[in-house]
Amino acid sequence: MTDAALGLTMLSLIVVVILLGFPTAFTLMGLGMMFGFVAFYDPGQPWLSNRIFDLMVQRAYGAMNNDTLLSIPLFVLMGYIMERGALVDRMFHSVQLAFRRLPGSLAVTTLVICTFWGIASGLVGAVVVLMGVIAMRPMLKAGYDVRLASGVITAGGTLGILIPPSVMIIVYAAVAGQSVVKLYAAAMFPGFFLAFLYLVYVIGWALINPKVAPQLPLEQQRAPISPAVALLAERYSPRLLWALCKAVLAPAGAPMSWTQLLLGLLRALVPVWLALVCLGSTWWYVTIYTQKAEAPTAAPAAVSAPANSNSGGLAEPPGSGSGLAEPPGSGSGLSEPPGALKEPGAKTDGGGLERMEGSAAAPHAEAVPESFYTGFAVVCALTALLLAWYYWRFDAEQYEILNMLVSSVMPLGILTLVVLGVILFGITTATESAAVGAAGAFLMAWQAGTLDFKKIQQAVFLTAKTTAMVCWLFVGSALFSAVFALLGGQALVEQWVMGMNLTPLQFMLLSQAIIFVLGWPLEWTEIIVIFVPIFLPLLAHFQIDPMLWGTLVFVNLQAAFLSPPVAMSAFYLKGVSPPHVTLNQIFAGMMPYMLIVILCMVFMYVWPGMTLWLPGYLYGR
Repeated sequence: MTDAALGLTMLSLIVVVILLGFPTAFTLMGLGMMFGFVAFYDPGQPWLSNRIFDLMVQRAYGAMNNDTLLSIPLFVLMGYIMERGALVDRMFHSVQLAFRRLPGSLAVTTLVICTFWGIASGLVGAVVVLMGVIAMRPMLKAGYDVRLASGVITAGGTLGILIPPSVMIIVYAAVAGQSVVKLYAAAMFPGFFLAFLYLVYVIGWALINPKVAPQLPLEQQRAPISPAVALLAERYSPRLLWALCKAVLAPAGAPMSWTQLLLGLLRALVPVWLALVCLGSTWWYVTIYTQKAEAPTAAPAAVSAPANSNSGGLAEPPGSGSGLAEPPGSGSGLSEPPGALKEPGAKTDGGGLERMEGSAAAPHAEAVPESFYTGFAVVCALTALLLAWYYWRFDAEQYEILNMLVSSVMPLGILTLVVLGVILFGITTATESAAVGAAGAFLMAWQAGTLDFKKIQQAVFLTAKTTAMVCWLFVGSALFSAVFALLGGQALVEQWVMGMNLTPLQFMLLSQAIIFVLGWPLEWTEIIVIFVPIFLPLLAHFQIDPMLWGTLVFVNLQAAFLSPPVAMSAFYLKGVSPPHVTLNQIFAGMMPYMLIVILCMVFMYVWPGMTLWLPGYLYGR
């Protein structure tokens, strides 16, 4: 058997063995060791002198020295602390009351909480199980269609692996040698756009067929009003904002102290504070922060490594030999596999955007376009109209709902914005931001009083387990891809694709279709570390932006969680659903969301600015 045939046999066997249920990481290492031993075999040398053992040590050493992977355990710890802290129960109730007048309000609430909680935790299994416990039975009890209830939980629960901060994006960045923060910026708009498409589908289905999502009884749509707030509305005004203002100025007849009145007024103005912060931050960033430099200067961001460039191999551990010997009969030495991990000391941009000196240099100093001022004025006017409409209807019940939202949603929202903001604006690296997020999760759970030593112990253990899995995957992937390239498998795949004379669009369709099909039997981890590196060297030939292609892969891999037979979201949900909910019903509920994923990818390709505008604006291209 030729070396190329051995390489293709490796690729085929990996799928078969994984489907048989063997652990992916050790399957990769085992096949890499077996086929690498054959490739390096020399009858004249002792079998322990086979160079595959040196290659294994080098790849393991290089994977463990990859700085990009440092943020994974911290982000995972942040997610597990939030899950174990049980911070989502009150959030679900308050958001459900806020959306109570929308068609399919319980399903809409479930999707919103799944999206929001997924962003904060990034753990698909944890979000699906948690929302299955909290939302599945209330939806079924309210008469919701099983397909709608199961579909919205499974599809919404997978969004956390797409919208930053996402472990999948970090893994892809390490494999492809791309910047984590640029990929975070690229995935931001597509992730929220996909969530918006899900929301449109749910509301549209509820409008077309109200039987699938009946309206809740009136008693379940009412928020409890405390006696003090009811008395305040009765004595001063039914519009609570005006009532609070009058009570602060004339507190004699108020049913609460002046301090409580002032705090209540500040709490009632939270939507105004949020609008001012968002609009003010945008104005500051565009008109002040980016204009600090006297002349246009490029930010000192690292240069993305081409997907098909060779980094010269991984540095060997101290005391190792000078390199790997060529296999018998081979005409060339060991070639660097596609997407290979870089040298520990290499200045790549995969470890995240380097901080600017003093954190003061603007990303770029382009002139602010006149259209910004016009658009900003329009947004300000629309925001003012929305706030005026909201406060015109701001009664005692709305005040109580706002109170619940502020106490349950706002802390997590602030933490998420801080974690993403410090990354996107170049204030910290992804690893430092992950540390901030983990510390914030501990503080939130401690403040809520839901965290004890046992739960912390469970969270730390699960974090160590998940991190070990990811690291072993990288070791196995590095060894497997090196042997695959050594046997000529990568060259054979490239020749096959080049021989088809594809256009860039045809190659894009072919590569994404293959990944979509692979998502049916495999999980995203196997696809990212095994099959994605095969396509990376071909992107330069077809002049396809690796950031756009990678973000399409992220969206595409949403289908890996929704496509049978290995749709892990369905099995997570089945484990916590009532006995009468069948797996086939859950699969039927997930199918429409796979079509929505494809629709989102079409929008992303037709309008690449959805993906590339934000990283281009923040960091330049």
